[in-house]
Amino acid sequence: MSLRPVQRLRINLALALSALAVATGAGAAAKNPDRLPRYDHVFVILEENKDADMILDPANAPNIARLAAQYGVATHFYGEVHPSEANYVALLGGDTFGIHDDDAFYCTRGSTDPQCPDSKRPDYVDHTVYSRHLGEQLADQGLTWKGYYESLPEPGSEVIFSNDPKFPNGERIKQLYAAKHSGFINFRDVQVDPRRADKLVDFGQLEADVAKDALPNFALIVPNQCNEMHGLSGKDVPEDCNIGKPLLTVKRGDRIAGEIVSKLMATKAWRSKKRVAIIITFDESGKGQREGCCAVTPTAPSNFGGGRIATVVITNHGPRGVKDDTPYNHYSLLRTFEDVFHIDERLGHAADLDQGVKPMTALFEVKGAK
Repeated sequence: MSLRPVQRLRINLALALSALAVATGAGAAAKNPDRLPRYDHVFVILEENKDADMILDPANAPNIARLAAQYGVATHFYGEVHPSEANYVALLGGDTFGIHDDDAFYCTRGSTDPQCPDSKRPDYVDHTVYSRHLGEQLADQGLTWKGYYESLPEPGSEVIFSNDPKFPNGERIKQLYAAKHSGFINFRDVQVDPRRADKLVDFGQLEADVAKDALPNFALIVPNQCNEMHGLSGKDVPEDCNIGKPLLTVKRGDRIAGEIVSKLMATKAWRSKKRVAIIITFDESGKGQREGCCAVTPTAPSNFGGGRIATVVITNHGPRGVKDDTPYNHYSLLRTFEDVFHIDERLGHAADLDQGVKPMTALFEVKGAK
């Protein structure tokens, strides 16, 4: 039977489109032949200012050390810089963007605002970041994200510090919440987001989302400064939050981290066939070390290396008992997030394979999964 010209054209077009689809699929497979399996949920618990050896000692942090031994630990993981703020930004955006202080996210060079004490430095940069961040990448994939911040005074708040009038015995503890430990609030996209209050929330919302099995695909979970091992000072600060008593702050933070992990492990998602990862990591070491790896620049004040920190990876269907000695940092972790959510875009230094930034494959791989 002979075909009419229009029929022939349609068939040829269909064949061409089919061939293009096959070629595109093959190209994508060739581009990522060793891609990590897709994860449904990734939860990051971010702690503060402690050296890896202190945290991985069971005498100091029994919960974290146990999870490290049972699941997996990156033994040579580093921060990018001191102090805190830029490491949070690096985790979410792939760069410190020149930040190397804890000034407020809205600070600009020459500002006279009291929350911008370093703004007179000649190398000072705008602390609002206009580049893309992990949350935007996830949204582009139809995935959800939240930052859960203990003691955040209200959803979406842009405060720099927040006190807690109920802690303890009705006394005020100053600066329990600190915006320098947010990360997300530094990005302009988040600052102007009309739905910011749905994405930057407190631990009450974390409890509600756990109870309803409504956790997002990605969550950054940051306890307050008494519970994340940072510590505070002042007459109302309890002994195990005293910044001058690091072993006590570690024990307190370890207990809180253990409680959060237990709650996440009790969710339906963790007990299902879905792939879930819980990461416990830190921003920087507590000793002012300038050790670093992976796309850091030793001569750059904003990217010289923030010391060796503990990073524990807990997965429901992944490997067990892994000690991964590969050098990693927050850029590596960001690249891994991009991989496990099958995002091809690389933010900042997450693209720098030639500078040692590698995905954390040994800690996230699931045998037989794609």
